[in-house]
Amino acid sequence: MTGTGTRPETGTATGAGAGTETEAWRRVAPEGRRFLRGRKSALARLAAWSLLESAHTFLGGYGVARALDDGFLAGRTATGLAWLAAAAAGALLGGLALRGVFAGLADLVEPLRDGLVRRAVRQALDRAVGDPVRAPGAGAVSRLTQQTEMARDSFAGLVLTVRSFVFTAVGAFAGMAALAPVLLLIVLPPLLLGVAVFLATLRPMAAVQRRSLDTDEALADRLGELGEGLRDVVACGGQASARDRIEPLIAAQERLARRLAGWAALRTLALGTAGRLPVVALLAAAPWLLAHGVTAGTLAGGLTYVVQALLPAIDSLMTALGSAGTRLLVVLERFCAAPPHPLPAAPAAKAQQVTGPARPPAAAAAELRGVTFAYGRGAAPVLDALDLVVRPGEHLAVVGPSGIGKSTLAALLAGMLAPDAGTVLVAGTAARRAPDASGPDPRRTLLPQQAYVFTGTVRENLTHLCPTPDPGDARSADARVRHAVAALGLDGLVERLGGLDAEVRPGLLSRGESQQLALAAAYLSPAPLLLLDEATCHLDPRTEERAERALAARPGTLVVVAHRVSSAARADRVLVLDGTHAVCGTHAELPARSPLYRDLVGKWNETTDG
Repeated sequence: MTGTGTRPETGTATGAGAGTETEAWRRVAPEGRRFLRGRKSALARLAAWSLLESAHTFLGGYGVARALDDGFLAGRTATGLAWLAAAAAGALLGGLALRGVFAGLADLVEPLRDGLVRRAVRQALDRAVGDPVRAPGAGAVSRLTQQTEMARDSFAGLVLTVRSFVFTAVGAFAGMAALAPVLLLIVLPPLLLGVAVFLATLRPMAAVQRRSLDTDEALADRLGELGEGLRDVVACGGQASARDRIEPLIAAQERLARRLAGWAALRTLALGTAGRLPVVALLAAAPWLLAHGVTAGTLAGGLTYVVQALLPAIDSLMTALGSAGTRLLVVLERFCAAPPHPLPAAPAAKAQQVTGPARPPAAAAAELRGVTFAYGRGAAPVLDALDLVVRPGEHLAVVGPSGIGKSTLAALLAGMLAPDAGTVLVAGTAARRAPDASGPDPRRTLLPQQAYVFTGTVRENLTHLCPTPDPGDARSADARVRHAVAALGLDGLVERLGGLDAEVRPGLLSRGESQQLALAAAYLSPAPLLLLDEATCHLDPRTEERAERALAARPGTLVVVAHRVSSAARADRVLVLDGTHAVCGTHAELPARSPLYRDLVGKWNETTDG
């Protein structure tokens, strides 16, 4: 057994950087529309408050025009002051509208953030299941924390700014049309020109922003890997090699920051065209306008609309779209990305048979064919060309010294690890699930040493691995739960906790009590294959025996990583892993065939006698 396992090196995060902005929009837009359709009432409230802001904008310029033409220039000071008071009242109305706008904004922004957090967690779990060796890493943490908050803030700023621009423009254009429609012919052309120049910068800015986020995730992953192995890097004199892997990413971030600054400068030019040029055009056309019947008050009102309403709104809009808009598109695209693709099949290895009778593959509940696995390139394999067939309904115990590969075998059968070579099958299909699979695996259930118990009722902790029951089958489901409690001897524990509907507080349970609840959940699981990876290590021998006998008696197959000789003695067969030669047989015959098993039994017996 000389083969060594290999695995692909952890790569840098690339997200969806290869896609174009059009493809990104096509991925994000459908989910965005679905999100907004589900919040029509919040959008309606936001629009209603924003209409008040339009009224404030309308009164601002119109009041100035009427104050001059009908008031001060006509010698009627009181009338002029009244119109200015009306404009001031519009400002108060705008303040009231802004308060309602922020309340409505929260109804849009917070659900988005909550949804992105749930999706980030789900994506991290999917990647962990799909490829536990490569994921999740620091990039997943960045997505969960930094990028969700980035999306939340960008979305809030974008909604607030776009809404403000739209309703401000409506109020300003309505005011200019009411004063003198010719004002629109002078203001709109330079305004639209500046907006067109600005829109032309969005796509290249989004591309740079995407590459910046890709590099940021890659840098986070590299630094996380380096931090975990820093002591080994220093001990082996690998500082230069580690630096060579980090510095290109830092340099790339610097280059991208400079490119973003260049596009920001072009955006400033567009802002100047859209915001300042209408003012220049209006002033340049003033003599002509005055000569053709436009009053001084109307001209002053038009300037008020441009300077006090349109210019700030355009400034905010371009700033938001140029930074928050492109950033939001890139971030949301990452949350809409497809799940990771499965790893390609590992090359076949020369198989070495486990000592013991061969079994027909068609009858296997689980099967390993020439499986080799090592933790890292160049490392000695933990399992090397291992062949094993587990028959349906069989109770198999796995034993061996600590670190020999027992938990690795359980993880391979559970699909949490991919073999470097060979094939792992469960119920005749690949042990690893499809990338888009969700929910508990219907083929198997794995119980690790650290029992999973959550805050919820006792019943929920016992049935979380079961499919959702039919409401009409509640009585039968309750009977199955009570049967499991009785079979595993949990009546006393359930009674102490307050009954099946009492709340469980995981921090108040002992490790043994947590394992008992997890074992009952496994008992109720419909999965035909149960994998116990030292899942009874915190139980006393008598409680462990009752639990294992109950689990072995349920329909299906049981594989137990054993830590007591009594556990191995109860199994139909025992697999002995010793790092060089795996032996499989019954508890009675193995002491004569395996010196390691003979030694383990002797040590177990000495411990029991002591």
